[in-house]
Order: sequence, then structure tokens, then C-alpha cells
Amino acid sequence: MTRLVEITVPEAVLARARAGDGQAQGAIYAAVAPATLTLIRRMVGQRAMSEDLFQDTMMTFYERLPQFRGEAPLGAWLRQIAISRCLMYLRSPWRRLCLSLDPADFRVGAAAAALVTQDYRGESIDLERALATLAPTARAVVWMYEVEGYSHQEIACAFGRSVSFSKSQLARAHLRLRAWLEPQENHPSCTLI
Repeated sequence: MTRLVEITVPEAVLARARAGDGQAQGAIYAAVAPATLTLIRRMVGQRAMSEDLFQDTMMTFYERLPQFRGEAPLGAWLRQIAISRCLMYLRSPWRRLCLSLDPADFRVGAAAAALVTQDYRGESIDLERALATLAPTARAVVWMYEVEGYSHQEIACAFGRSVSFSKSQLARAHLRLRAWLEPQENHPSCTLI
């Protein structure tokens, strides 16, 4: 998978897109959309909200495209817009309220609650499910550091926190992911002795 910062767009296409050429804007969209949606989905963890944030990100991108100065790669500029949108969502009071609500308050049945907490370990390890077990902030820090290549200083700046915040979030997330992904010792062996 190509990282967003690695995507380049020819200068001629970029100039036409800045001038409002729909075909050039479509070419840029085709180049950046998959990586942008992947980034947002990995940070947010919810498909429907990711699609909403992706749409908001792309609208902001096209609104601001005439102001793009080209001091950084276009993908890096778009990545910053996407991450800002994700962090705004993750920090929102509405999101915090939704996280604090108990599913029992909404009369969610035991079967539905079990689906949320179901143990997915087994023959096929699914990294996406492992990432989904992390808190939204930890998931965002892991993705920014491990995949997007942000430094701890840059992550701390994005969250408005200290460098130690970034390092501790990453360390805790790694411990949780390791516990999820490593084979469990108490599982029975496949071979009979």
C-alpha cells in the first residue's frame, strides 16, 4: 500500500486542478483517495464515520487546493488535512459522550454486546481487529508513528500534548497489540502426545 506522502502528482495536472479543471481534479482524486480513506479508517476505526470524515477531508482539500504552495508534497499536505479532521473528531465532546454511554442504556441485547467483545483470535490473525481493540487515541498514535512516519514530537504537537504522552501511548498500544497477536500458551495443542 502506498503511503499518502509518497504520492506525487505531475505539476501540469496540479496547475489544471487549481484552475478548476474537473478532469485534473478527478485524476488527483484517483491518485490520493485510496490512501486517504485508509489513513482515516485506521485512525477512526469506524467505517461510517471514516467515510464521513473522508468526504469532509476531500471537500476541504479541494476548497484549499488553490492555496497549496507546493512547499511539501501534495500527499503530505492532504495527509495533514486528514489527520486534523480525525483528531478533531476523536477529541470532540460528542465522541467522548458516546464512549461513556453504556450499551445497556439502549437495551442492546446480550447477543449484540457479545459481538462487540467477541474474541477473534484463532487461525487467521486480523490486524484490523487487533487495532480496533485499542482506544481511539492509542490507535491514532500507532498509525501516525508506525505507518505515516510521524515523530513523537510531531504526534505530541498534533495532540497538543507532551512527547512523553506520545511515547507512553505507543508503548501501551504495543503491549496490547502484542498480547492480542501472540499465540496464547493455554490453548490446547493441535497434536496429541
